[in-house]
Amino acid sequence: MPCPQIVSQPLAVLRILLPLHVRLPALKSAMTADYSRWAEQIRRLAKAVAALEAEARELNGASPAGQEWYELLQHKLLSQVSGTPALVAAVVGGTNIGKSLVFNHLAGENASAVSPLAAGTKHPVCLVSADWGSTEGLARLFEGFVLRPWASPEDPLAAADEHLLFWRVGANVPPKLLLLDTPDVDSDASVNWQRADAIRRSADVLVAVLTQQKYNDAAVKRFFRRAAEADKAVILVVNQVDLAEDREVWPAWIETFCRETGVRPLATYVVPLDRAGARTLTLSFRDVGPDGRRPPSAPADVRAELGALHFDRIKVRTLAGALGEVLDPHRGAMHWLDELRRVSQGFAAAEATLGASAMARVRWPSPPPGLLVDEIRAWWDERRSPFSKNINSFYRTLGRGLAYPVRAAWQWIGSDPTDPLVAYHILEREVIVEAVERLIGELERLAEVGNETLRPRLAALLTGERRGQLLARIEEAHNELPAVVDDYRAYLRGELDGWSQQNLRLVSWLQSADHAMALARPAITVTLAITGGAVAGGLVGPAAAHVAGHTASHLAAEAAIAGGVTVAGEMVGGAATEGLSQTAAQLFGRLQTHFGQMRAKWLADWLDRELLGGFLAELARGAGLAHGPQIHDVEQALAALARLQAEGAPATREADRPDV
Repeated sequence: MPCPQIVSQPLAVLRILLPLHVRLPALKSAMTADYSRWAEQIRRLAKAVAALEAEARELNGASPAGQEWYELLQHKLLSQVSGTPALVAAVVGGTNIGKSLVFNHLAGENASAVSPLAAGTKHPVCLVSADWGSTEGLARLFEGFVLRPWASPEDPLAAADEHLLFWRVGANVPPKLLLLDTPDVDSDASVNWQRADAIRRSADVLVAVLTQQKYNDAAVKRFFRRAAEADKAVILVVNQVDLAEDREVWPAWIETFCRETGVRPLATYVVPLDRAGARTLTLSFRDVGPDGRRPPSAPADVRAELGALHFDRIKVRTLAGALGEVLDPHRGAMHWLDELRRVSQGFAAAEATLGASAMARVRWPSPPPGLLVDEIRAWWDERRSPFSKNINSFYRTLGRGLAYPVRAAWQWIGSDPTDPLVAYHILEREVIVEAVERLIGELERLAEVGNETLRPRLAALLTGERRGQLLARIEEAHNELPAVVDDYRAYLRGELDGWSQQNLRLVSWLQSADHAMALARPAITVTLAITGGAVAGGLVGPAAAHVAGHTASHLAAEAAIAGGVTVAGEMVGGAATEGLSQTAAQLFGRLQTHFGQMRAKWLADWLDRELLGGFLAELARGAGLAHGPQIHDVEQALAALARLQAEGAPATREADRPDV
């Protein structure tokens, strides 16, 4: 049970933690807002780093895991600003100096066993306030420790391989304060050092207990030197002094300790040697000023509610210390960004190299005009009157029958009757073989001489995939490729619809002429079939490509748009349709060009999917990382935190000192 005297006369060492400065309400409000801004920006940075890390991981980019700044961000800063905010005050020091006794005085109860043996406390003890809530927040703050409910003061004395942390509600612990007793920092057991170091990293304030025997101890100084490097707030408690005889020497002890560790104490207290007071938890703590040269004060009564002003100031100082590593240009997050930019540059160089090789760019052959004529005729048939559609359909079938003897005769006399689609398929296959050969050769060359980003990827890419296997697979895919794919058919119809909208008068005239000429269709069909110029309104082979001096595209355009109503390449209607030939020829040229582009894209997509496995897309994605939104978000969050640190850190350090 708590000692009544301690409850009514709390200890002066908590003055730095618990003042309620009613004289500075404006500053108090400003500091609360400042801490909120810091917490918000840290959460923003952690979120941006997580997004960038995920993107970099997919590109095999540099990982920040294991780097000091990243570990501080994930396991120190983020845990500090997540969940219920709390000030972590840890009592630390060497062996046999009354450290657990000081802890019990701060707690106002016997929460930690006092042992005369060296390294008595083997596991930290944490006291929380009554309104603390669940253990989830403790788990975040003390990562690496296994939390155990505290049952007795002897719990922390038991040896165990696990890093245990015993916790319970402290009857006298103010809100927002976590109070810890810790293993000795100079114990013979190295596991105790590890546990003390872990607590040091998690703590906001270190209550350093020193004695005449331990103020100059090498292990103790090494521990606090690390604390000073992290800019930890430190309160000195010089224990077991003789107020009369040691008054002239304890300033020298304090000066030596501070000089050799770099610690700048917020406050310093001396505690007289008092065995009776130790047993009854009535030791007195005398303020002697940060440097120890002030005359000892009377025993102070300083237990009060935790003041938000000092809470925020110390928390901001703790965050600023850890952020020093995060913002360090040579070791921090900016160094990681520089590494990612170098990786991104490697991707960009690889992308440029492969792009410059024109690996899949080919001179694709133009499709046979008859292929497009059939598609155009199908489009035009939808716009014919039922009468014209039926007449033309009947005589188109008849024309194909009449043309059969002509084709047979051409074969008999040795002319080349090759189906234009078959010939075109052969030309495409030759282009594909050429493109694949060039691509594999270029990839093999780049695998030998490419940059460090490109080489390992290409080496893995080319393993087990040889030319013969690839050519057999792509030939099979090419054989299954339709002559006209749905995407191209949709494009063609869109172009024709647009052309018809731009030439409404001509289209209207064509529809009228088409209807009027429907009855003339038999004579035209038979005439064209016999002359070999066209068969049923379609073009057959190279021999029909030049009729009356017209080009294939010119003739095909007129024949298709006019529904086949042509005689020796001239439109029925004469001068009334003078502009139709030109616009139709331009349209037909666009349709041919786009057809070749779509076939070439099919080849490039197939190679990317089947050979490269999305490699080109990965290169483009990696090349864009350096200027992508993920890096930009991290840079913006770092810049905001750097501004907060520059604005608040120096002033905060001075404001940590209590008003007296």
